[in-house]
Amino acid sequence: MRHIHWEFHRSDRMGWLRAAVLGANDGTISVASLVVGVAAAGATQSSVLLTAIAGLVAGAMSMAAGEYVSVQSQLDTERADIERERRELEEEPEREAAELAAIYEERGLDPELAHQVAAQLTAQDALGSHIRDELGITETLRARPIQAALTSAFSFALGAIVPVLAAALSPPARVAQIGSATALASLVILGGAAAYAGGAPIARGALRVAFWGALAMAITAAAGRLFGAAA
Repeated sequence: MRHIHWEFHRSDRMGWLRAAVLGANDGTISVASLVVGVAAAGATQSSVLLTAIAGLVAGAMSMAAGEYVSVQSQLDTERADIERERRELEEEPEREAAELAAIYEERGLDPELAHQVAAQLTAQDALGSHIRDELGITETLRARPIQAALTSAFSFALGAIVPVLAAALSPPARVAQIGSATALASLVILGGAAAYAGGAPIARGALRVAFWGALAMAITAAAGRLFGAAA
């Protein structure tokens, strides 16, 4: 009997992984920076907490809207290209078959075999073959705007929960310090988890995310201290 060898590829995760990691990192960094900046300006703990909650809600909605619009635009382009291919297959099937064969020749097949492969794939699923091999659109990488929007909003809120809780539970005099420390710890975990899920070096991914988070919080704290002193 013939055994089929199934392989697992991390690229299958790229669609949702990108949105989830971007949302969680943005949630933690954005809201933690707000907490640290407002606390450095000398605001009361209740004001810092209100700012953090407002940042969580506004950021989640912004992420959802931005991701939806961006991915929907990609989906509209994909649909337009697919419709164009459908028309061309109806109007010029011979030219489209030759175009498909030329693609396979460029990938290393000899001309005769390339034409045989193109003919067989065209007979089986002409449009699907052109979508995959000419347009480069696959099921794994298809645009999914609703999924991307919901994933981004949820992951942003999940990442933002850490600085919100820090603002709520910290002693009033140490909101900025505890907010910074918990956010950095969260970013190290997020960066390492994202690197692990994507098959990249864990330490490098964790340090990269933590570095940019620390930089964002430091700049925001400096701005808060500057404008707080000016006020």
